[in-house]
Amino acid sequence: MHWMLFPKADYRPRLWIRMLVNPFFHSRKGTLRSEARLDLVPFHNFQLGKSAIIEDRTLINNVMGDVSIGERSLIGFGTTIIGPIVIEKDVLLAQNIVLSALNHGYTDIRKPIRVQPVNTQPIHISEGSWIGANAVVLPGIHIGKNSVVAAGSVVTKDVPDYSVVVGNPARIVRQFDHTTGRWEREKAIQDLGVASKQSFASRRFY
Repeated sequence: MHWMLFPKADYRPRLWIRMLVNPFFHSRKGTLRSEARLDLVPFHNFQLGKSAIIEDRTLINNVMGDVSIGERSLIGFGTTIIGPIVIEKDVLLAQNIVLSALNHGYTDIRKPIRVQPVNTQPIHISEGSWIGANAVVLPGIHIGKNSVVAAGSVVTKDVPDYSVVVGNPARIVRQFDHTTGRWEREKAIQDLGVASKQSFASRRFY
């Protein structure tokens, strides 16, 4: 079965799968640019919602799990998406973002990592969120509703609703407070200040 789906020593499904099988299994209601690459298999789902757009040089891979892209979402140029992933409606992904729910195992040091088992943890991007260029979202992460991930950030922990995260690893720098109706920075800055002091105190000077 694997040989029928994939050429030897290759990770991309065979042409006949892409051309003759996938169109009958997957729902595409949005716009797919001509240079986008879909590495899709029929035994996992792929859904592209109405008015959603996948830009050129983007890779969508559902070999390890379902990929769902909601209505009016934009997947920017050069982005990599490896399932299982849910991207809800009205999400903006800028250029060269990596959303990979796949991780490689390294339990046997006698074998190359590429031949060892892999594992997946689903990624979920909630509606209205915006992820900046060159950001990386690690497996198992949930990005909350109407949240912002700054360009170049590496997201290693869940992001709450209505939050702005920055850095590597990404940290909250601003969060909307519904009781005051304002974006609050004080708590996030205090947390960063405490972390900086702890880091400074732990350093050795020679």
